[in-house]
Amino acid sequence: MRQAPNDATPADGATMSRIQLRNRGRILDAALEVFSKYGFRGATLDQIADEAGLSKPNILYYFDGKEDIHVTLLNQLMDRWLAPLREVDPKGDPLEELMRYVYRKLEMSQEFPRESRLFANEILQGAPRIGPHLERDLQPLVDRSVALIQRWIDAGALARVDPRHLIFSIWATTQHYADFEAQVGVLMEGKEVQSGARAHLDALFRRLLTP
Repeated sequence: MRQAPNDATPADGATMSRIQLRNRGRILDAALEVFSKYGFRGATLDQIADEAGLSKPNILYYFDGKEDIHVTLLNQLMDRWLAPLREVDPKGDPLEELMRYVYRKLEMSQEFPRESRLFANEILQGAPRIGPHLERDLQPLVDRSVALIQRWIDAGALARVDPRHLIFSIWATTQHYADFEAQVGVLMEGKEVQSGARAHLDALFRRLLTP
C-alpha cells in the first residue's frame, strides 16, 4: 500500500488550518459512507464531493485522488480494527478474555458498521490496497494470538479447538451484523439486535470453549 499523506497536511504537503482540518475530516467521513456502500470500484470522486458538500477541486486539494482517500481510510481503520485482539490479556482468565474479545467485536459491528463494510469490500476485491497491512500487522498478531490460545488449551483452561478457526469464527459471527446490516434489519423485523446477539454468542462460544 502506498503511503498516504500525513493526517495534518493536504496533498501538497502544506500545514493545514483548523478549517482545512475540518474539511479533510468531512471528506474522509463522506468517502467512508460512499466506499462502504459502493466499494472502491463503484465509488467516484463526484459521489464523495456530493456527500461532503464540497467541490471536486476541493477534494483534490486535500487528496491525490480516489485511491489516496481509500488508502487513508484503510490506514486509519487497521489500528482500530486490531486493537481488541491486541488487548487480550495473556495473564487474564482465558475464557473471560476471549468472551470480552467477542463482546467488543460485536460492539464494533454496531459502532462502526461502515468501517466493517469498507474492510470487507477491500478483502472481497483481493486486498489490493491493504495487502501489506495484512502481512505486516494482522498476520503476526494472529500468529501470537493463536500461540496464546493454544497454550491455554494445552494447560486445560479451554476446550480443544483450532485457535485459528476460532478467531475466524469470532470474526464471522460478529462482523456479520455490520456487513449484512440491511438483511439483519429485515429478518429481525424491527426487534432489538445487539442484546439478543450478545446472549446468543455468549452461549455459543462459552459452550464451545468451556473444557
